Amino acid sequence: MTALLLRLGGPLQSWGALAVRNERFTLPFPTRSGLIGMIAAAEGRGREADPARYRPLRFEIRVDRVVEPRVDFHTVGGGRPARETVPISAGGHRPAGQGTVVTRRHYLPDSVFAVALSCEDDTLFGDIRSALRNPRWAPYLGRRSCPPDGPLVLGEVDDGRRWLQTLLPLARPRPRDGNDVAVEFLTDTPPDDAVPHSESVPDEPVTFHPVNRAYRDRTVHRYRKHLPASLCAGHGIDYLDAVTAALENHR
Repeated sequence: MTALLLRLGGPLQSWGALAVRNERFTLPFPTRSGLIGMIAAAEGRGREADPARYRPLRFEIRVDRVVEPRVDFHTVGGGRPARETVPISAGGHRPAGQGTVVTRRHYLPDSVFAVALSCEDDTLFGDIRSALRNPRWAPYLGRRSCPPDGPLVLGEVDDGRRWLQTLLPLARPRPRDGNDVAVEFLTDTPPDDAVPHSESVPDEPVTFHPVNRAYRDRTVHRYRKHLPASLCAGHGIDYLDAVTAALENHR
């Protein structure tokens, strides 16, 4: 099945699926809801739009590089009059002396993921391909404060899983020792060539409404494969040159 190869890399990423009071955590991989939100923004669809449009989409994710999360300390509304502080769900604003909201937001720094995006609906796939290459609203990696640091769309290929497992260069340095590297994958459907660890993640969007967001649980299948160390292409220009060469050879 035809797939778009995407590169999700930047100084910061945050793929939230859990918030405990004012602690905003990130998962160690891109969420389905985050990827769909990025695509919907590229198409220029507002938060009131029905995300059911994107249910046919399938994502294969390869973890090229993931770094331990970092925590950023945020305050909102401090030092402003009560009428200008953070609004509350019951209406109005927080009372005087309680206007400052403190949050701790978790981010993945300097991480890189490769994604194969596919869809059996050719019309929808064509719309998304055009939108990601010419987005209406700028793409971001989980949060609007997290833009990608390079090209988002790497290319279009005939078999996304095969490319992730055998052809697409890895955005990591080649190890000094050994002929292979262990790489983690995440899929919507169980793989035929590996025994996955399956877990439930609440990231199937029901609505992105800014007040009444809702998500359903879905099953994510995680597995590891050992890939040739020769796929490791480093970072920056070296990596992009290697990706360009691989796609040119394919064409």
